[in-house]
Amino acid sequence: MAAVLKPQLSQGLRAHIQKLIWTKGCVRHASLARIEKVLIANRGEIACRVMRTAKKMGVRSVAVYSDADRHSMHVAMADEAYHIGAAQSQQSYLCMEKVLEVAKKSSAQAVHPGYGFLSENTEFAELCKQEGIIFIGPPSSAIRDMGIKSTSKHIMSAAGVPIIEGYHGEDQSDKKLQAEAARIGYPVMIKAVRGGGGKGMRIAHSEAEFHEQLESARREARKSFNDDVMLVEKFVENPRHVEVQVFGDQHGNAVYLFERDCSVQRRHQKIIEEAPGPGISPEVRRKLGEAAVRAAKAVNYVGAGTVEFIMDSQHNFYFMEMNTRLQVEHPVSEMITGTDLVEWQLRVAAGEKIPLSQEDIVLRGHSFEARIYAEDPNNDFMPGAGHLQHLSNPQADEHTRIETGVRDGDEVSAHYDPMIAKLVVWGEDRPAALKKLRYCLRQYNIVGLNTNIDFLLNLSGHPEFEAGNVHTSFIPQHHDQLFPAAVPPTGEEACQAALGLLLRETKHTQDFVCQSEDLYSPFGTGNGSRINVLHCRNLTLQLGENKVAVAVTYNTDGTYSMEIGGQVFHVSGELQKEGGATYLRCWVNGVLSRPKLVIVDNTVHLFSMEGSAQVTVPLPKFLAGVGTTGAQGGAVAPMSGTIEKIFVKAGDTVQKGDPLVVMIAMKMEHTIRAPKAGVIKKVLFREGSQASRHAPLVEFEEVAEEAKSES
Repeated sequence: MAAVLKPQLSQGLRAHIQKLIWTKGCVRHASLARIEKVLIANRGEIACRVMRTAKKMGVRSVAVYSDADRHSMHVAMADEAYHIGAAQSQQSYLCMEKVLEVAKKSSAQAVHPGYGFLSENTEFAELCKQEGIIFIGPPSSAIRDMGIKSTSKHIMSAAGVPIIEGYHGEDQSDKKLQAEAARIGYPVMIKAVRGGGGKGMRIAHSEAEFHEQLESARREARKSFNDDVMLVEKFVENPRHVEVQVFGDQHGNAVYLFERDCSVQRRHQKIIEEAPGPGISPEVRRKLGEAAVRAAKAVNYVGAGTVEFIMDSQHNFYFMEMNTRLQVEHPVSEMITGTDLVEWQLRVAAGEKIPLSQEDIVLRGHSFEARIYAEDPNNDFMPGAGHLQHLSNPQADEHTRIETGVRDGDEVSAHYDPMIAKLVVWGEDRPAALKKLRYCLRQYNIVGLNTNIDFLLNLSGHPEFEAGNVHTSFIPQHHDQLFPAAVPPTGEEACQAALGLLLRETKHTQDFVCQSEDLYSPFGTGNGSRINVLHCRNLTLQLGENKVAVAVTYNTDGTYSMEIGGQVFHVSGELQKEGGATYLRCWVNGVLSRPKLVIVDNTVHLFSMEGSAQVTVPLPKFLAGVGTTGAQGGAVAPMSGTIEKIFVKAGDTVQKGDPLVVMIAMKMEHTIRAPKAGVIKKVLFREGSQASRHAPLVEFEEVAEEAKSES
């Protein structure tokens, strides 16, 4: 083929021949590389995302999986799949030798690392090169230079990219770091130099808390990156987090695909992203893009990368870090430019030039990405894990993408990130895209785990968010509006829930009767019929924090009269199946509603475009306490995880709020603190051991009042 692509060929003919090459079931450059099969060294939604583009291009995909992922979606999607180890990522997805062994066994010409795991691992990129396997990412030198924050700051400064004041030196003693923090001035950000994804990052607002925050950041950095070298830099109050998508090739070309705003975060992790950044002028947009391209060229960058900036209220921006991989939020950049960045990655890795020049990359419309997480926003966004008893999502179309790695009935594993999906939408402008986002969020129905969907609806509907006034302190600043007090249920909601329970009860009874020998038993109709008597019964429903008493009267015409709080409602309805889902056609005082109905055990889940409601029939007191465990007066594990550090021992005296134990769960560090003052009676776990959710961790005796006063 090299003889065909001669210099005298016209540009149009060159393009035509290249297109023919790409439609033959492989990715290749005339003289450099050929990719017919790609191994995705990752899991979940990013593995599925890469596979979709690979299939579109006729490239075969190879999956790797751990014990926990044997039946996962990415394994089912792949053309081939290989088991590589235990559920713990250190024994599977982070094991470079196992991944490369599969690459060779499957004859894959290239490895796509996705994001996380080995995606920014210099040693892995080098090993791929030594084995003659194409690493779909930048050269290892770029990963190394940009992965160490102290080094990257020096390179960026030399390249004329604005940087923020800080200390990036080799002296890592506590004394030196604390002295530098005092020189810079509080508040300061403490960061792992090899950090990313919010890991190994802490804010110290004063000298008094510097040491505790430093030690916490170091522990998390060691766990996440096996490196606890830290840097200290000035913390900009209420900044915006703005990042630029860049792309480079092996021919020295680099372009930017505009900026994304990722300012709204919790625990230093992104929760909702948009492109382009709201309120950013064309001039600032151009300057951001050009600075990002200078950054990429300074390290001879190849492939997809993201240059992250902190932006102040005056739209001055400062280099923060470069992520040398595809970002979680890359779809919003694709939506506003009409590109497929994974396809670009495969082309460029094969030796192609970037498909478009900077002049050909045109900004169109606006896009949002909302991350759907298994977490509890009302409990400090505590991540969760477990069985997805019901999962249904909006319909995907050309303006709506559902990026996910789980299906209805799958498990969200405690071993990995708790993200269920990314909802990505596009609109002609920001208000149109925001309206589309909220519409689709209301169509997300999940049962089995706490999620952040209602929080995302509150967030996206906040007036300041609608106005584009976003910054990294948005959630704490608007906490009261984003976490409103529980609203008592309406009578209509209580009637819907009660009707759903009654209709299910009737159906179960009828199913039982139909399976019995006495098909015509008058005692099995389940409709509450009585001769010359209207049957009445009382239900107690739990809606959030509120208990509602419902007095139900079975009417002779098959309808119900429900008395709630002295008000009587006339209720009727039926259950309907549609597309595998159950809907409740419910008339309350003549007004029809049609919520989706999911009933699990003794809980009714109602989903409608007006919102969702969860209604539980409380267990009797004699059952409610059966099977519960706990440490009398102690502390319990908020979720399953590994005991990373223990601060106390038997006989220690602690005050309320003192740290007792540090757990690592869902790739995050959680500090369990004393719920009250007392004396440690017993520590129930050792460092490095596993604890299940709600397991007692520490037993202690409360300090008597006279002892408190004497002390």
